[in-house]
Amino acid sequence: MSIAPYIKEIGRGKKGARSLTRAQATDLFTQVLDGSVSDLEIGAFCIAMRIKGETPDEMAGFLDATRATSALLPTAPSQRPVVVLPSYNGARKLPALTPLLALLLAREGLPVLMHGTATEASRVHIQNMLPALAIPAQAATEPIANGHIVFASTTHLNPGLTRLLEVRRVIGLRNSAHSVVKLMNPCAGPSLIVASYTHPEYAISMAETLALTQANALLLRGTEGEPVADPRRIPPMEGFVQGQRVPLEDMQRGPLATTADLPKAIDADTTTAYIQAIMAGEQAVPVSIAKQVEHILHLCTRL
Repeated sequence: MSIAPYIKEIGRGKKGARSLTRAQATDLFTQVLDGSVSDLEIGAFCIAMRIKGETPDEMAGFLDATRATSALLPTAPSQRPVVVLPSYNGARKLPALTPLLALLLAREGLPVLMHGTATEASRVHIQNMLPALAIPAQAATEPIANGHIVFASTTHLNPGLTRLLEVRRVIGLRNSAHSVVKLMNPCAGPSLIVASYTHPEYAISMAETLALTQANALLLRGTEGEPVADPRRIPPMEGFVQGQRVPLEDMQRGPLATTADLPKAIDADTTTAYIQAIMAGEQAVPVSIAKQVEHILHLCTRL
């Protein structure tokens, strides 16, 4: 098989490129994920989509292909909706507090799935914190008990996605896989995706994709690409239930009146100690993250 006909359509440049239908995007991405196309074609696809940009229909097709080729986590009979936390960016200037969000949600009795892989060597990734926080890696595709957290590597869920993410290390540019992993749903049963963006323009395209795919999700501007609220301010948050928008939190300009006492270092050991202090009641939960937990709990009651 070949994706050359699709590359011919999307590779005509910023103004001349034609967008694919959802079905065409599904077929293209399925071939990319299953390894049936050449490295040259994959590189051409990555560059072409980088220049053109994905439409919501194309993103929906990429997500359809991802779900069809992924190892989905089954649901236990009495399981509450699984909260899905994609973690791919890590920490650059602020501590990566995605594990704190997971622990707070599990404390409320929700099952939590974190998934990810290190995509930037210069950042601190959450995988280095998980053993000390007693968060296990998922060794098999099995249900997550209420109040428990597991971490699943992208390779476990979908090896093809990992291969596509690794293309960045060769050509130096992000590609469609970096957007897909923020929105994919690795669960077979009821679940809520916590999706984050870094630049305001992505809020529009991601919201359109979540609506188109009839997703259950919380969409917010995350912390350096991680799906957790910035501890210094309350970001805008929007919910989706079966693709229908649920207003949650408007933009609040400026820092909070009382900001979190964040550690000065962002290394794994320092961040782990900070998270442990919060969970032990020795430090206050950052207001913005507490608000995010509240919104997630509200959305899960509607699923």
